[in-house]
Parts: sequence; C-alpha cells; structure tokens
Amino acid sequence: MPEVMSNKRERLLNKLKTQSIFFGDFTLASGAKSKVYFDCRLTTLDPEGACLVGDQMYELIHAEAACLGVTIDAVGGLTMGADPIAVAIGMTSWKKAPAEAYQIYTVRKAAKEHGKTKLIEGNFKAGMQVVVIDDVVTKGDSTLKAIDAVKDAGGTVAFVAVFVDREEGGCDKIRALGYPVVSLFKRTELIPADT
Repeated sequence: MPEVMSNKRERLLNKLKTQSIFFGDFTLASGAKSKVYFDCRLTTLDPEGACLVGDQMYELIHAEAACLGVTIDAVGGLTMGADPIAVAIGMTSWKKAPAEAYQIYTVRKAAKEHGKTKLIEGNFKAGMQVVVIDDVVTKGDSTLKAIDAVKDAGGTVAFVAVFVDREEGGCDKIRALGYPVVSLFKRTELIPADT
C-alpha cells in the first residue's frame, strides 16, 4: 500500500475512533442490543472525513471492480447512512477519472407517494451495474433492502462496499446470497475484540 494511501487510511481510522464510536446501552437498526454504537455520519458528514471517505472508498471500489473485471456505473445505498459516502465516492471518481465517474443514487425507505413515486432517487437507470454502499453492516438487512430495490428497478449489483463491518454476520449473509462484499474497516480495527 503506497505511503500516501496508508497515511490517509490511518487518518480516517483515527477520525472514526475519535468521532464515531460510543459506548453504552444501544438498540441498533437491526433491533439487536449493543454496548457499542458506530455513528459513522459524524465522520462521513465531516469535511475532512468526507474527503478521506471518498478517497479510500473509491480506491476500495476501483480495486474490487478491477479484480472482478466489471465496470461500475453508479454507487449508492439505503438512505441515509449510505448517502454521504456515495456522494463522496462519486465526487472523488469525477476528480480522478471524469470520463468514468460513478453516478450517484439513493434508495428511499419507502417509495414517494407523489411525483414519479420512485423508490430510487438520483442518477440511476435500468441496466446499470452498481455498487451498493452501506455505512455500517450488522445483520445486513438494510443492505439487502437496497439490493432488492436495485434489482426490482432493473439494475445489476456488481458487489457491496461497506464502510464499517461490525463482524456480526451481516456481510457473510450478503455473500451467501451471491454478492461479493468488501469493507474498508472491520469492528476489530476500531475497538478491542472483547468489547
């Protein structure tokens, strides 16, 4: 890993550790109880954090796409955890390769009841090959909801890219359904294993 890349990853890891990890008694989106809560939006919506997230997640996605031999048209996921990450990745992709920039989409939790009544907003079209993004994966249900929305709208999910894998079975569940999953950080990199 080049020095610059490693340095950016370390800076981002430090921001996550200092800004986005809380200890206490929490109920997660999955309904599970936990003594630790990752509020990644405090990092992904921070100016420096957003730039680092865009850079590091773009590199992760670019490498996985090359490994799988696929071309990515768009990135996005279930609102709102995935939204700032997808925007940061899209902007970074445009800076690095304008002709191959990733479009950005977001999946609503429920379809709009007016206008075009869409479930997917942004620059998504049927036939696109996409990456589904998630900020934190615990059980994987939010990610699977986004995957289903993309498939129902005529898209193809090339793979899933996760900012933080809580290592509680969610990524394995997604893989078991046939979707490759890559993650930038794992729970054990952020907090002690016995926490």
